[in-house]
Amino acid sequence: MSPREPSFTIGVEEEYLLVDRRSRNLVSEPPAALIEECAALSPAGRVSPEFLQAQIEVGTTVCNSLDEVRNDLAHLRRTVAAVSGKHGLAPIAASTHPFALWREQKHTDKERYRILNRDMQAAARRLMIGGMHVHVGIEDDDLRIDILNQAAYFLPHLLALSTSSPFWEGTETGLHSYRLCVFDELPRTGLPERFESYGEYKRTVDLMVAAGLLEDATKLWWDVRPSARFPTIEMRITDVCTQVEDALCCAAVFRCLCRMLYRLRRQNQRWRIYAPLLVHENRWRAQRYGLDEGMVDFGRGEIVPFTALTRELLGILREDAEHFGCVREVEHALTIIERGASSHRQLRTYREALRSGATEREALLEVVDRLIERTVEGCGESG
Repeated sequence: MSPREPSFTIGVEEEYLLVDRRSRNLVSEPPAALIEECAALSPAGRVSPEFLQAQIEVGTTVCNSLDEVRNDLAHLRRTVAAVSGKHGLAPIAASTHPFALWREQKHTDKERYRILNRDMQAAARRLMIGGMHVHVGIEDDDLRIDILNQAAYFLPHLLALSTSSPFWEGTETGLHSYRLCVFDELPRTGLPERFESYGEYKRTVDLMVAAGLLEDATKLWWDVRPSARFPTIEMRITDVCTQVEDALCCAAVFRCLCRMLYRLRRQNQRWRIYAPLLVHENRWRAQRYGLDEGMVDFGRGEIVPFTALTRELLGILREDAEHFGCVREVEHALTIIERGASSHRQLRTYREALRSGATEREALLEVVDRLIERTVEGCGESG
């Protein structure tokens, strides 16, 4: 048993795509000074390049409340929008661009990315995607592994709330999270492995490093993982949320899930661990249908509407949401279900434009315009 309650601190990382305001296409070579200009207006290390030059990553500080996360994310989105705007660019918080072509993108000239490009070849070069990662502070190593094993069950629910990648290279894919199709081409992705202890996890990683399979545990790209850099559990399955309030909801739900699982452990209970085959089915349903077609309730053995599953989950997490003072953020999940996630709103914009007589290209341009607006919506003035 963990000797003391975890801190449950929280931090959020988001990856944005940079578009040219005139063409609305991705900018394959943004100004070299852009990252430095953004970093100068934010705390050290909070803004950084990503694998592709058209990507930019931001990260909050270590936060104790959702209000702190909100303030950090709003500042970071506002800063990136203001700085990129001076160069005729804009960030979009969407996990794929509606029509950009991956073959036209260039990767960042950085040792880590050169190695990734060399080792993964086209699987890496297609990574024209962005995601959101949520870190929750759990200092005890074995507790972190125990929660990792149980948290996998809830990952499809979080994905469904966040979907923002229905298009790929100008095509309506029929999926709400096409991002995972791209990301899953890499090795060591998907649902996490199960481990009996932190010791078993560490021995496994050490073996892979010794065999030359990977440099370190940062190359484990599971949907949720023990962070290799911090004493946190890191949720990685979510698409990046276009609107900041949706991002806060997903972050709050994951934080509450971690505490709920800790509470069960403290009472000598645990969430039932189901076969990966079953959880994979719900993961696929979230990827394909988003919020629309429900998920399997394994206890009942039937598909249940996502609204019903969410209301049940919110009831389970109520004590934890009250503890963290984030009831409003957690219950925002019902708002997402009612008006749709970003993928739903992108598809609605696209289809309405087509019905109004727009060409496919014009409809996709309209989608980008709405993404630019919604990325900074609720973040204050973007300058």
